[in-house]
Amino acid sequence: MNEKLLYPSADFEDTALLRDVSHAVQSSPSRPDRDEVGDGRPITYFELARLMERASRRFSGLVRAELTKLGVDDIGAAQAMVLLAIGDAELSVAELLDRGHYVGSNVSYYLKQLADGDYIDRVASQRDKRSARIKLSEKGRRLRADLRDAAMAYERTLSRGDQDRRNLETAFQTLHQLELVWGSASRYGI
Repeated sequence: MNEKLLYPSADFEDTALLRDVSHAVQSSPSRPDRDEVGDGRPITYFELARLMERASRRFSGLVRAELTKLGVDDIGAAQAMVLLAIGDAELSVAELLDRGHYVGSNVSYYLKQLADGDYIDRVASQRDKRSARIKLSEKGRRLRADLRDAAMAYERTLSRGDQDRRNLETAFQTLHQLELVWGSASRYGI
């Protein structure tokens, strides 16, 4: 693990979570052709972060294409991702912010577009009229179901067996641990 690239002055030997991430990455099956970035440089966590950002952009493009196939033209991929983040829950804006990587002003804009398109219902709090709870409307639940069906079709294409499933689980665990480490480091330092 090349933590020094991200945090050059930190002492990582005392951080249990970073050791867990390192162990997860080192114990995962690796193939020699994946140990380097395309130009011969070793894979680092910085390179992984760049790959995640590119993959996120590609996924947004995929969501936009699915919205087009479904005939949805009043919201974009970012708003569709908010619908997926809300799911079956009824939650506050603060809870929604915790579920995604939104800036507060962006999520307000997304929620306004979703409310204008009748994809969500906003219920004002009885205690505090300034705050509201958000849940999917029937239209939002239908779109969410359609997007999940499309995602399952792509997952069937990508997942060809038990090894692919294990690789997906390992990738998820590693990325989740990185999210925790980087989130803690940005809030509290190391």
